[in-house]
Amino acid sequence: MASLKELKGRINSVKSTQKITKAKQMVAAAKLRKAQSAAEAARPYASRLAAVMASLAGKVAGQDSAPLLMRGTGSDQRHLLVVVNTDKGLCGGLNSNIVKEAKLQARALEAAGKQVGFYLVGKKGRAPIRRDFPAAAAAGYDTSMVRTPGFDEASAIAHELIAMFEAGKFDVAHLVSPVFKNALTQEPVTQQLIPVPAPVVAAGGDAVVEYEPGEEEILEALLPRYVTTQVFGALLEREASEQGASMTAMDNATRNAGELIQKLTIQYNRSRQAAITTELIEIIAGAEAL
Repeated sequence: MASLKELKGRINSVKSTQKITKAKQMVAAAKLRKAQSAAEAARPYASRLAAVMASLAGKVAGQDSAPLLMRGTGSDQRHLLVVVNTDKGLCGGLNSNIVKEAKLQARALEAAGKQVGFYLVGKKGRAPIRRDFPAAAAAGYDTSMVRTPGFDEASAIAHELIAMFEAGKFDVAHLVSPVFKNALTQEPVTQQLIPVPAPVVAAGGDAVVEYEPGEEEILEALLPRYVTTQVFGALLEREASEQGASMTAMDNATRNAGELIQKLTIQYNRSRQAAITTELIEIIAGAEAL
């Protein structure tokens, strides 16, 4: 049985931990508002850009003159998984869920006879992926030196991915990233990034629209921006998901610390009462002996 001194030390230690988790929860809650607003503000732009892409792609679909980013290499043998994880921990199961989704996609592709590689964004997903796929997880982008990754980082990642695609290092790239629903729910999703999939548009939705100088020229300029926008959206969703998951995890940790403090306090009081009772019995016994 632990001594009174040990119990007192444990209580003080848990109280110190509780202060840290409470502070982390409040910081995450403050950052969540800004990150959530940024993620939600980017969604309409991405949706509108996808609609424009649908209009243009419908006019050049199946043509040999279509840009490489849309028509692809003609093969789907080599796949690249662009996995977007966080750089910091203490955010519950967010990173483990993203890694789980990436591994699930990788094993499904390998089962279909495809070659799989990884492009890792964020520190927390590197170790578990490299442990299971040591030879495939060679490329990546480090965002740990940036306080809040933004459009510049997304542009750098997109340019590197496009350069790898044009150099023939992969045929298809998939983006694995979290989508922020609320502070309790962040779902990892997988979507094709390269070649850019032609979005489905309603029949007759843009029959009267004509583009100048031409669809192919516009697509040549628009496709890299589309890839950058998708990566930028993933980074924004990552930030919001990280803060939401961190706030929830730290709230749970704070409440668990409170329950543990209560249990240890009860145990301390009982031990202290037992010690006092023992001392009283010894004093009474000594007095009677005299």
